[in-house]
Amino acid sequence: MNQWNSGVNDRSLKELICEIGRRVYNKGFAAANDGNISIRVGENAVLCSPTMICKGFMKPDDICAVDMEGNQIAGTRKRTSEILLHLEIMRHRPDVKACVHCHPPHATAFAVANEQIPQCILPEIEVFMGEVPIAPYETPGGQEFAATVTPFLKSTNTIILKNHGTISFGKNLEEAYWKTEILDAYCKILMLAKDLGKVDYLSEQKSRELLDLKKRLGFDDPRFHNEDCDLCGNSSFREGYKEDAPVQSAFEKAPSYPGYLQKPAYQGGADSMLDADALVKMITDQVMATLNK
Repeated sequence: MNQWNSGVNDRSLKELICEIGRRVYNKGFAAANDGNISIRVGENAVLCSPTMICKGFMKPDDICAVDMEGNQIAGTRKRTSEILLHLEIMRHRPDVKACVHCHPPHATAFAVANEQIPQCILPEIEVFMGEVPIAPYETPGGQEFAATVTPFLKSTNTIILKNHGTISFGKNLEEAYWKTEILDAYCKILMLAKDLGKVDYLSEQKSRELLDLKKRLGFDDPRFHNEDCDLCGNSSFREGYKEDAPVQSAFEKAPSYPGYLQKPAYQGGADSMLDADALVKMITDQVMATLNK
């Protein structure tokens, strides 16, 4: 079923919200009444979880609906106050049809510590997630809180909310949920590696190969557009931080590699073989020209 064309009375979508709520609760991503979930179902309609309800025990009749301004338009239970965060994302990203906000413990630990999550370590993170920015803290529930994510929306689908939790989003609800699960698993791996004594970064060549793969798969990444950022070391979202930008202090500093757009002449891999062939041909032509003089 096309979620975008579904209405606020679509029971299957309400059941899907309940199913994702059970996954969030069973994974320990939302204690008690924490978290909220939404699906956009029209130009001016969004289904969402209600306030003050455990996400693991919701029923379809509990789900309510709001318009794009946050006014409740359906449902017997009151909508969550944090729906404004979801609507802010959907207004700036028309491709986004669903959001999941919760408090996954390992990712939220990074939020509490204001610790920037290292890049260039796991291939799956580089290709399917990339850098995860940390939005500045604001009291949850109002429009000021919702606006904290705005500077980071262009090239990410997952944001950590400082001292709060995470918000992930995508073209459907399962995709939005998977982003949260991937992020928390990665943060857990980082913590375990830290307990072992260190993390081992990928080489510049292997990091570039993963970004090339990401580009071929059609995924965006701010490193594709910013010549000044390091592949692994500096935040591509630096200009989004007005103050209190996250720093990487719990882990060894990431290696400094030139930006993705600043590719060296030869970097290995299939694409680089073309560069190598061209270099060999150029040298051969020069040698032959000298011999023929």
